This record gives sequence, C-alpha cells and structure tokens, in this order.
Amino acid sequence: MATFLELDVVDVRFPTSRHLDGSDAMNPDPDYSAVYVTLRTDAGEQGNSLVFTTGRGNDVQAAAVRTLARHIVGREVEEVLAAPGRFAADLIGDSQLRWLGPEKGVMHMAIGAVINAVWDLRCRRENLPLWLLLARLDPEELVDLVDFRYLSDALTREEALAILRRQLPGKEERIARLRAEGLPAYTTTPGWLGYSDEKMLRLLREAREEGFRMVKLKVGADPAEDQRRLRLAREEMGPGFPIAIDANQRWDVQPAIEWLAPLLPYEPYWIEEPTSPDDVLAHAAIRRGVPGLRVATGEQMQSRILAKQFLQAEALDVLQIDATRVGGVHEIVAMLLLAAKFDVPVCPHAGGVGLCEMVQHYAMLDAVAIGGDRHDRWCEYVDHLHEHFVVPTDVHDGAYWPPEEPGIGARMHDASIDEHRFPDGPVWREETSVGDPTAAPGADRSGRLVTAEVDR
Repeated sequence: MATFLELDVVDVRFPTSRHLDGSDAMNPDPDYSAVYVTLRTDAGEQGNSLVFTTGRGNDVQAAAVRTLARHIVGREVEEVLAAPGRFAADLIGDSQLRWLGPEKGVMHMAIGAVINAVWDLRCRRENLPLWLLLARLDPEELVDLVDFRYLSDALTREEALAILRRQLPGKEERIARLRAEGLPAYTTTPGWLGYSDEKMLRLLREAREEGFRMVKLKVGADPAEDQRRLRLAREEMGPGFPIAIDANQRWDVQPAIEWLAPLLPYEPYWIEEPTSPDDVLAHAAIRRGVPGLRVATGEQMQSRILAKQFLQAEALDVLQIDATRVGGVHEIVAMLLLAAKFDVPVCPHAGGVGLCEMVQHYAMLDAVAIGGDRHDRWCEYVDHLHEHFVVPTDVHDGAYWPPEEPGIGARMHDASIDEHRFPDGPVWREETSVGDPTAAPGADRSGRLVTAEVDR
C-alpha cells in the first residue's frame, strides 16, 4: 500500500517586468511567479501543481502550502484517491487554519495546490488528462466532489445531477468534436498597457492572422488614452470583431460608469473586473449603469460562494474561473455547475505561469459534460512562458487543442525550475547583482526588509 512521502515546495519566479509583459493598470511591473508543488509517494509516483502569483509574496504562498504537509504526508494514497471530496473537506476543515480564511485567500489557494497535486497523480495513474478523466466520471461521482454547504439556496445536489444527466446524451460526440475542432480561444497578448502603439497594432494583426476571433486590451490608466487605443484597435480589427477590455479592478462604481460610457462607440465586447473582485453589488451597479456592455469577472473570485452571489445578483454576464485562485478541482466543478444553472458562459482566465496549461482542462470539461455547446464560450490565451512546461498548450488556428497526455498540465521542466528558483537560481543571481529599480526603499527584490547597523 503506497503512502505519501513528501510535499516539496519551490519558489519559482520569472523576471517578466523587464519587458512589461503582463503590465496593466493595477500591476505595472509583474514578475510572473509560481509556487511549484511536487507530491511524492514511497512507490516513486508524483503529482505536480502550482499557484500563480506576480512576484513578491510568492514566498508567503509557498509557506502556506508547506503548512499543509501534516495533512498529506504519511497518508495512504489509495485512501485519498478513493474519496477526494473527503480529503478536501479535511484540509478546508482544519480548525486552526480556517481562521486564515475561511475558504479564501492565501491559505485557500494553498489547499487548492495540494488538492490539484493529488488529482495530477490520479491522472497519471489512470493515464488520462484531467478534462477527460472528469468528463468520464459518472454524474454521481462528479457531484460527490462538490461541497454544497452555502450553495443549496442557489444549487442543490439534485439540480447538479440533473445538469450532468442532461448532458450525457451526445457527450461522446462533443468529445470527438473538441478533438476535431478545438476550443475557441481569445488572446490578450496584444493588450498590455506597457506596449507601444506600434507593438499593439502589430500583435493585433498577428492575432487575426493566427486565427483568433477575439482579442482583449487592458484599460484603466488614463481615459483619453483608453479611447485612443481602443479606437486604433477598432480601426485595425474592423467593425464587429470582438475586442474585450479589462480594467483589473481599477474603479469605484461611478468612475467606472463615467470612464466606460465614452468607450461604447468602439464596441467593447465586455468590461472585465471593473471594480473590486469581492464587490458583488458594485458589479451589478456598473452592469446597470452601462447598458449593453457585458460585465465579466472571476479571475480573483475567492470562492464558489462569491460565484453564487454574483450569479444570484445578476452582477455578471460572463464567469471567468481561474485555475489556482480557489480551492482546487472540486471548487471549480462547483462553479461550472453554478454557471450552467444560471445559463451564464464560462470564459476562463489564463496567462501567467501555467494558467493556460491548467485552465484549459476546465473549459473542455464544461464544453463536453456541464455547459455543453455554446457559441459564447472563449478561453483566454497569452503567449508567455509555455516553453517551461513538459506539456505546453497547443494553441493554433485560434483554438485550444485538447491535451491527451495524463495530468492537470502543471508539470514544469526541471531545468526551468532550477534556473528560476528564487532567490538563488542563476536568473535571480544575475538580477539581484544589478539591483532592482522597482524595489521599495528599504527592501530587496523579494520585498524583504533590508536593515543596517546604526550608531547609538
């Protein structure tokens, strides 16, 4: 009987701030980073997962994951894999760690990392990619993963089962069509705020030539500049081409309405994260205040409970799940079921480190087994850092093509981990040797305080 032997956690960071990749109104200088998790057994098996951050604070997230070793190391593998829902409840129910949430924030993301590593191991045992493993589960087994506590006023177990059973006819045909046609993708690659007009327009042209049927631009730094950039993008892409915009939580309610109204002539497809990701009522007010403009959010939605509230309050038109923001596979399944109940499309957030590789599995699960066929489902794609993954995304002709390799998509190359290990990997030894122009006074690039002896 195999047992879990080790929970290994590595702080991995990429200096993407050098070229302003990932820059937006609230994140002007991100260093895309990952807390990389390896769960090993005494039988030589392993499962991998990661949590995405944007640099400083990655060490805090890593520390949170390490605190969970006591819940997994020494347990029998078969026991955990046979009842993954019960294992998730054990992690979430830790009476002392719950004070750090409950079910939100750094600790909840850490729990998700461990749960996802368990699923990666199960995928490898069954030799299936996550999307297909989940899609092939019986409805009862898939629903057993969901914690319906706090959800039953919006979605009951019986309703969830009905949603899954409704999609059983034609599921194999949808799987075949996914393999033949891919899943529609949109790209944010042209849209970073730090890019020049020339670079933005060049990347927009390339996106169209590569088959993408939707693009996204960042907004929120300056209203006149947003109008100018969106006008240029509309002239480049032509009328009717979907161009989404993303404010990354930039505004209060009234400033959002006043900022967005002048953009409407340029036909934005949706406004993403116009305000605080926790403020359900503010999103609803913005949605009412700018009629005809879809509201999208979910990238930083902390739990299935917030997803429920957004849907109940009619505060969004598009639900954007994230692969590492919530408590792992089980909670994302709950969010997919909620969206299906309220007939709202799920258009996952991606980019960062490994998010494209991981979140595609949930979009594909939704397409074949939960939400079914929709014309308004897109999965975000950003062409950054895929070369560091053992199974990088296959995105071409404007679509994600389903991975067939076993796993959840998180496994990185050993060389990439070694090169970018923080703070002692070669990339960071070079970076810190020349200093960090973005670091605050009194701190090094990691954000740690730097103190000095003083005369007394």
